Amino acid sequence: MTPKFVLALACMGASALSAQPFGRGGPQSETVRQGQQLLRQGKVEEALALYRQELAKTPDSPAANNAAGVALDLLGRGSEARVYFAKAIETAPSPQAKAMAQRAMAMSYAFQGDCANTVKYEQPVFDYYVSVKDGYQQGEIADEAARVCIDNGDLNTAEHWYRIGYEAGLKQTDIPPERVSLWNFRWEHAQARLAARRGNLAEARKHAAAAKAVLDKDASMAEAQSVFYPYLTGYIAFYAGDYKAALEDLQKANQTDPFIQCLMGQAYEKTGEAEKARECYLKAAATTAHNPPAAYARPFATRKLAPLTATLARGNTLQPAISWTASIAPRLAAGR
Repeated sequence: MTPKFVLALACMGASALSAQPFGRGGPQSETVRQGQQLLRQGKVEEALALYRQELAKTPDSPAANNAAGVALDLLGRGSEARVYFAKAIETAPSPQAKAMAQRAMAMSYAFQGDCANTVKYEQPVFDYYVSVKDGYQQGEIADEAARVCIDNGDLNTAEHWYRIGYEAGLKQTDIPPERVSLWNFRWEHAQARLAARRGNLAEARKHAAAAKAVLDKDASMAEAQSVFYPYLTGYIAFYAGDYKAALEDLQKANQTDPFIQCLMGQAYEKTGEAEKARECYLKAAATTAHNPPAAYARPFATRKLAPLTATLARGNTLQPAISWTASIAPRLAAGR
């Protein structure tokens, strides 16, 4: 396998499972580029001011409209953001640019925890990739919609779109073996998380084992994807109520993923470690990405920080939750 293909697999895995940021649509002016730099530094209000400065001169700029929408989503002002995304959709110079603006609109609804409207705007993006016969991107978009839905508790819709993504991805023309392995891994990963959320731990662990088997059979694919396995086992342990095991595994996952930071924050709360929980939430709340992990994590972490900071300021402590292993497992072993 060439280094280029390994790098491509790394990008693919990040896109589907931790979803990297996507293009804003159209060429960027120097003002918009400066705004993007400020945004990456966490200076969201300052970035927004530059985007609006650009829009005062070029109100139909897709790049500036998309950028302003992103900044407003990060500030928790979704209804304002969607005015800009609607303008970017309306003025898009090409079908591809329109699809990217619709994708950004979908993520705006994701920041509101709105699975239904996320799917509504991801559907035409999926259709665009059907029209250009890009099976891989069809799978990417379907998985993106599914990720928003599972994170917000709509498990049936998530399962529907994960299945669509898996089947579409495998239809890619001349698909290489490594990408077949990638889609098989993603599908098992998704089914394991869905089962964990439904409380079916045996099913979750069965799919996790299947995901591990896919990794073990394809060393080239595993080189880029293995980091997603401890995320999966940590996720299952968290929903099983075994918070110490969850933390042990999640600490081996991608520590810059804001969703994982939130999962770790919740686990630390459950083990009574308020300061560590706060540190995780501070990192998650600072993300400036515009993708499914950020759409879940930034609002969630922001909501968590105020009461947690107040608890620490009063000198109070969190009471550890009773773990699965301490409460349920002994009763199962005793037949109760």
